[in-house]
Amino acid sequence: MLSFLASVGRVFLGFLVAAGRFSLFTISAVTHCVRPPIYVRLILRQIVDIGYYSLPVVGLTAIFTGMVLALQTNTGFARFAAQGAVATVVLLSMTRELGPVIAALMVAGRIGAAIAAEVGTMRVTDQIDALSTLSTNPFKYLVVPRIIAGVATLPALVLVADVIGVFGGFLVSTYKLGFNAGGYLGQTADNLRSEDVYSGLIKAAVFGFIVTVMGCYFGYNSRGGAQGVGAATTYAVVSASILVLLVDYLLTSVLF
Repeated sequence: MLSFLASVGRVFLGFLVAAGRFSLFTISAVTHCVRPPIYVRLILRQIVDIGYYSLPVVGLTAIFTGMVLALQTNTGFARFAAQGAVATVVLLSMTRELGPVIAALMVAGRIGAAIAAEVGTMRVTDQIDALSTLSTNPFKYLVVPRIIAGVATLPALVLVADVIGVFGGFLVSTYKLGFNAGGYLGQTADNLRSEDVYSGLIKAAVFGFIVTVMGCYFGYNSRGGAQGVGAATTYAVVSASILVLLVDYLLTSVLF
């Protein structure tokens, strides 16, 4: 019994230590984001890496999500003769929920892993220590540009995902389900509300922060050579994905 309690206590204390270490890292990263110097060139490069190069995977995921959503909504609503609400459901689902979450998960899989691998490799090869030796703050050079770029870029990706996802639902509804194109577009325009779009963009900015912070944290604290970098990459993606879903619920309960 005592050994069981001791093991539970060790796990709990380990969790508290990890949570405290992550909290201190996050606070330090945020404070460095608002204090000069700011490396604009590095931020622009990260914006290109995070935003531009993520467009294909986010766009493909969004259009197929909109298409599947239209099919499934039409199938379900057909039982109640309410197929006319398909356009509204696709619109609200993409702008409020699916657009931000899907874009964040795709970026977490692509960018979160890349950040953790890149920063982790610099850690295990002592390049981060070399930056400190050269009087360059590692947070300013490695962490801040990625966080700022993630917060600024993910809302733009989500906006693109919203448009493409709604367009995917329009294609399926008009060419496969027999909806009138003008009526579908009219209903979409009538039900489009700015608060629905803004709520998704707010979620996107928070998700961008989560994805980049998790990647930087696990990469910055990686140990143990190539195996440690691989573990940091896995932890970054899994942790970011779980936090995105958890925070999505919290933001939804607050915003709506």
